[in-house]
Amino acid sequence: MNLSIIAVLAYGILAIVGGIIGYIQANSKVSLLSGSISGLLLLFAAYFQFQGQSWALIVAALVTGALVVFFALRLAKTRKFMPAGLMTILGVLALVVIVNQLVAGK
Repeated sequence: MNLSIIAVLAYGILAIVGGIIGYIQANSKVSLLSGSISGLLLLFAAYFQFQGQSWALIVAALVTGALVVFFALRLAKTRKFMPAGLMTILGVLALVVIVNQLVAGK
């Protein structure tokens, strides 16, 4: 298992857990729904990447990139590190690993 699969898997789990925490703390159904959808997309991408499907890495890059943009905008708006800052930093790290794998794979 390569590093990009681990990064996508970890960020997907983090997105799901973050959505659940957002729902519990703020009763935010949007957090639960968006965290679950994006997290599941990342988990599926990790699974298919593990199965050798090259398109899964592109899906992971797109979902992770969208989450990074969303959380960076949220951080700029709220100026609160948790959860937006943490998700932005971890998303950028995951995206660097994913893009590195995309570039190295071609």
